[in-house]
Amino acid sequence: MSTPLACRHGASDHAAFFDVDETLLSGKSMFDFLAHHLRARGEPSSAYDRLTAELRDLATDGSSRAQINRAYYRLYRGESYEALASEGMRWFEANRGRPGFFLPVSVRALHRHRAQGARTILLSGSFFACLDAIAAGLGVDEAHGTRPMVHQGRLTGEVERPMIGTAKGAAARELAVARGLCLRCSHAYGDHPSDLPLLESVGHPHVVGSDPELLTHAAERGWPVLDPRAPAPVDLHHGEDCRCGCVLADWSMRRAVR
Repeated sequence: MSTPLACRHGASDHAAFFDVDETLLSGKSMFDFLAHHLRARGEPSSAYDRLTAELRDLATDGSSRAQINRAYYRLYRGESYEALASEGMRWFEANRGRPGFFLPVSVRALHRHRAQGARTILLSGSFFACLDAIAAGLGVDEAHGTRPMVHQGRLTGEVERPMIGTAKGAAARELAVARGLCLRCSHAYGDHPSDLPLLESVGHPHVVGSDPELLTHAAERGWPVLDPRAPAPVDLHHGEDCRCGCVLADWSMRRAVR
């Protein structure tokens, strides 16, 4: 690993923050995991259709992303924390090699930043069942998502703070203080307008994908844009024996575009 560059703003370190759904992964981990979880419980496919239809109705009625995020976690009321954590690991192992699961261009960026000495951090509206497995699989330093409230080992259905919108920017600032990070030297990646508070909190924002609002911000401010459809450049620091996830990401994309 290369020696981290000295920060001219007085902090001892810098970070690379990543949204997860449709930034590092091609899909939405929360809903992918919900489908997996319901199948594992032996529920019929109609159960997933019914539950997701209820969440879509909230969106249609004008509920905010944070409100929908809270509604999603009410679906797990009474579930065991430990059982969900174990199920999350099984979900990730079952899907990490699935064609198109990762977005290679973003995974490459993550490992490039790590090789340059950045602390890699996931900030997502998803939760521990997904994020802990993803972080371990990609070699990420830490992951912070929406945190469900737990009582006597079971989820109550409520959350402490949806990691959506302004919460992501606040989390980046809190982590900067706690970890001694220079935000002006740090990078952030996101795909949705709700990621703007995170992107605007760092000195080096990156837009992933083609959201019109984010592309407008990128054009006006000179932010780089990553095209998830573009093949990722070869990184000579990684190879077939690498366990960080880059090989899986490349294999996944090659299978997806056949």
